[in-house]
Amino acid sequence: MTAPDSQPAPLLWGDEIEDCLATLATEKSHAVNTQLINRIALESFSAWCEKGGLRDLAALQLTDVQTFLRERRRERDLAPASLKVLVVALKHFFGHLYREKRLETNLTETLDIPKLPQHLPETLSEEEVDQLLGVNFPETPLGLRDHAIIELLYSSGLRASEMVNIRLENYLPTEKFIRVIGKGNKERLVPVGTKAAEAIDHYLDQGRPRLVGPRTGGEIFLGQHGRKLTTARLWQIVKDIFQLSGLQKNVYPHALRHSFATHLLSHGADLRAIQEMLGHASLATTQIYTHVDQIRLRQIHQQFHPRAKLTS
Repeated sequence: MTAPDSQPAPLLWGDEIEDCLATLATEKSHAVNTQLINRIALESFSAWCEKGGLRDLAALQLTDVQTFLRERRRERDLAPASLKVLVVALKHFFGHLYREKRLETNLTETLDIPKLPQHLPETLSEEEVDQLLGVNFPETPLGLRDHAIIELLYSSGLRASEMVNIRLENYLPTEKFIRVIGKGNKERLVPVGTKAAEAIDHYLDQGRPRLVGPRTGGEIFLGQHGRKLTTARLWQIVKDIFQLSGLQKNVYPHALRHSFATHLLSHGADLRAIQEMLGHASLATTQIYTHVDQIRLRQIHQQFHPRAKLTS
């Protein structure tokens, strides 16, 4: 006779974790992937505490959290980015419990978030963008689509995920704006340049109607069988266009987003306006482009100033 299946033991602080995740999803509009990452981090901490006999939330100390982080970093050889994920999740959790008055103090308030090495985004020069947009696209449905895609990526700085989800009702041709649903389901209006608008209008008039099929939805950009593009397919389209342009770079859709922001900044655009167009939640994220522009200015100075290269 077989024993009945035993039920797994309930997760330590499971209710508190669920409540925290639900609050973050509602108040901070955390996307599904962000919720999953936070869940994994908090459940990992919960399991570690239970194994160590630390079952009383109110009795935990900052040193306990620091020990957990130190052991995880040593055992799993965590990269700075992975360690940052753990720290941020724990700060969310204990901050939430403190605000809900379930804990008298927020023990992670003074816990520092690890600083990540700053990787400057890869961008194209304005001459390289001109070369890219100068590709001779065929007057076929897919050629018109690809032309509209590459123009819009540079004109409006959209993410690949945003591009594939743009619907017909989101495009406002008279006003030359696109309504974008970005990260965390946040909506923003982004201007569309004249050249991009012309390419989109031409595609919608002459290209898209010939791609429509029985299972076509309301998305603007369609594949050859009439279905919405995947982000993987969009990446491949951009890669193919780069090869046609003759540019010797391994470029992806986000490089055009970076170029969009960098070129706006170099021509005097306000950083907060760029933040709004990119859909960044924090201005600190947008400030990376100031570093890119400083590097460009330094290179120009060294190249053209008569005394920039003099040595003592």
